[in-house]
Parts: sequence; C-alpha cells; structure tokens
Amino acid sequence: MGLDLDGAYAWIASFQRRFEAEATELGELDRRAGDGDFGANIRRALRRVERRLDEAPPSAPGELFLGVAHGFLNTGGTSGPLFGLWFRGIGQASDAPAMTLAELAKGVDVGTATVQRLGKARPGDKTMVDAMAPAADALAAAVADGLNVAGGIALAADAARAGALATESMRARRGRAAYVGDVARGVLDPGALTVALFFDSALA
Repeated sequence: MGLDLDGAYAWIASFQRRFEAEATELGELDRRAGDGDFGANIRRALRRVERRLDEAPPSAPGELFLGVAHGFLNTGGTSGPLFGLWFRGIGQASDAPAMTLAELAKGVDVGTATVQRLGKARPGDKTMVDAMAPAADALAAAVADGLNVAGGIALAADAARAGALATESMRARRGRAAYVGDVARGVLDPGALTVALFFDSALA
C-alpha cells in the first residue's frame, strides 16, 4: 500500500509538532555555527505551510507536498527555499491518490539533486545534503529490495539520522557555517538534523 493523503497529512502534522519541540535547540546550533535564524525561519515556513493547506486543500499526497514546498519557498534565508525545492521534487513525483515507494524515492532523489545543484553542496560539506543524500540512497535500495513504503521510510530515517550525526565532526565547506571554519567543528548541522527529523516524523 502506498502513502495516501491521510498518511501524508499525518506525516506533515507530526513533522510540525516535532520541529516545534526542537526549534529552539536547532536555532542554538545555528547560532553556534551561523547566524542563528534557522529555527525561526523554519517555524515561519511551517506556519505558511499550514495556511497554504487550509486555503488550498490538496486532493493527493503529491499535491500536499507541493503545498509544503510553497510554504518553504516563500521563506527568508537560504535553508527555507532549499527545503522548498526539495519538497517540490517530492510533490512532483506523483499525482496519484497514493504515492508508491518508488515515486517517493524518485521525488527525494530529484529534490536532493536540485538542492545539490543550486546549493553547490556535496555529502561531507556539513549541510542538509549530508542527510538528504543517504536518505535518497536508502529509499532507492528499499525499492530494489521490494519493501513497502513504511519499510522504506524507516530505512531512510536511519540513514538520514546517521548522516546528520556525522556532521558533528565535519569542517563546513558550504553554507553559513563555512565562514567560521573550525569553529563549527563539534556542532551538528541543523539542516541535516531537520531532514532526519522529517523522516523520523513519519514513524511517529
């Protein structure tokens, strides 16, 4: 069974709750390695998402993710629009009543490629890509192994979390943290942690 509209709504609602609970901590991580506005910017994006979905209720999961993308794309800073492009990749992967694991995998892969192209970031640069890329790889592997959507998302969540935790020891080469050099060592990347939180939220 694929990811239907109710399941997608539940996923985004869980993500909103989880992010709200951790926004202050994520903002503090950004303050230590950047300008400290990450938590506030993403919270504003999620409020825009909520308004967008209320104003234009989606009829399919892909349409819902496009609504999420719209909320993020209209947010200040750098991370918000990049997340918006990532969610747009997911949303454009399917217009069916239920999104298959293969479609979700394709969407995450396309969205990640877009973020990498525009942000010029690669795995190891201490950015959100350090969680996005492993999640995309895990979803592709899950499709190849014939797993269902829940199984694939669980693997993606594990991969994203491992990728996010690995940023702690990295020297930032992209993003705001790149300006502070070694000062950012020992600080987890908040963007990568948010990607991990997104996939974890589907399992809640």
